[in-house]
Amino acid sequence: MDLTFESRIAWQNTGREGEGTAKLGGQELQFSAPYSMGGKGTGTSPEELLLTAVGSCYSGTLFALLMKEHLRVTSVDVQVTGKVTEYPIQAKFSQLVVNPTIVGADSSQVSLYEEAANKAREKCFIGKTIAGNVEYLVGTVTVEA
Repeated sequence: MDLTFESRIAWQNTGREGEGTAKLGGQELQFSAPYSMGGKGTGTSPEELLLTAVGSCYSGTLFALLMKEHLRVTSVDVQVTGKVTEYPIQAKFSQLVVNPTIVGADSSQVSLYEEAANKAREKCFIGKTIAGNVEYLVGTVTVEA
């Protein structure tokens, strides 16, 4: 079965001077190039949206795996860090790191939570989409009771 997803993007002005809006899921989101890249810094940025796509897929995948493996969890909080190299000439993301915090966990089973965190990285389909183009890693796995 094939699925189709859509968002609508509008952009005004040239390059880093521009800004846009994205309409997705009934929401409207403003974005522009970030200040750190010489942009306006309005709203979010395409870079943050990429990190959010990876992090949201990863967090849902990890939560589902924890439930499937009968590991205690009440919520999953994921910090995603992206590294851009070769800026500004050939800028690209070279690395994305997900750092999950598993809340409501059994602290005596840290190694099982770490295994699940790594397995979620392999199963998250957004992450699989960037694999081979960007180094995609699991960083620190934090377990909180």
